[in-house]
Amino acid sequence: MSASEESPTLREAASTYLAGLPPEERQEEQPEVHKFVRWYGADRSMGELTGHDVSGYADGLGVTLTDAAARLGPVRAFLAFAKKKGFTATNMGVHLRPPKVSKTAKAQRVLKEEAPISLTREGMIALEAELEELRARRPHMAAELRLAMADKDFRENAPLDAAREQQGHLESRIRDMEATLRRAVVIGEERKSKSVVGMGSTVLLRNLKSGAELRYMLVSPREVNPGQGKISIASPVGRALVRKREGEEVEVEAPAGAIRFRIEKIQA
Repeated sequence: MSASEESPTLREAASTYLAGLPPEERQEEQPEVHKFVRWYGADRSMGELTGHDVSGYADGLGVTLTDAAARLGPVRAFLAFAKKKGFTATNMGVHLRPPKVSKTAKAQRVLKEEAPISLTREGMIALEAELEELRARRPHMAAELRLAMADKDFRENAPLDAAREQQGHLESRIRDMEATLRRAVVIGEERKSKSVVGMGSTVLLRNLKSGAELRYMLVSPREVNPGQGKISIASPVGRALVRKREGEEVEVEAPAGAIRFRIEKIQA
C-alpha cells in the first residue's frame, strides 16, 4: 500500500488536528487551516502533498508580508502535526514561506505608505464620518462571532468562517481609513488665488459647441462622486483644466470625439 493510500485526507487530518486544540486556540486557527485544506483539495490524501505544492501556497492565496504570520502560522502548526502523526514523511511546513519582496518593491511600498494624500475638506469630513460608522459596527460583528462560535461542530462551521471573514474585512477597512487620515492633507483652503484651477477648485465650463454649462469640482480619486459633480483631477477633464485660468479654452478627448470648453469661472 502506498504512502498516499495509508494517509488520511486533508479534511480528516485537519479535523483530527483541530479537535486536539483548546477551544480558543481552535477558533483562532480553524479559518486558516480550512483555507489551506480547500486550496489543496479537502479529499486529497496527505501523502500526496509535496514541498513544491506547499511552497506555492502563499503566492497562490495572495498572502502578503503584512499578514504572513497570522495566515501561515496555523498552517505550519498543522503540517508539523501531520508529520508527527505520520501522515506525511517530512514536515511540509518548512516549505511554507511568505512571498519574497525585492528591495525595489520594498522601497516603493515604503514611499507609497509615507506619501501624503490630498483631500478636500468635504472629503476629510466624509472619511472621518465613515470611519466612525465602521467602528460602531464592531460590537454587532463581535455578537455575530459569538453566535457562530456557539455551534460546536467546528469541522464544517460555515457561519463562523463567514463571520470571521466579515470581521477581517471590517478591520482591514478601518486600518486603511485610519492610515489614510494619518497621511491626509486638506487642500483647497490655503489657496491664495482663485484665478488658477487646482485641486478643490469648482469650475464653471461652457461647451463651445452646444453652449451648455457644466459645473465640476476637482477632487482626489478617492472622493469622486459624479452625482455631486465631483470629478477626479486625474480624469481627462481634470487633467485638461489643471493650471488653466478663467477665459482659457481646453480640449478634452471623448469617445465621440474632442470637445472644447471655455472656463467661465473658477472658485477656490
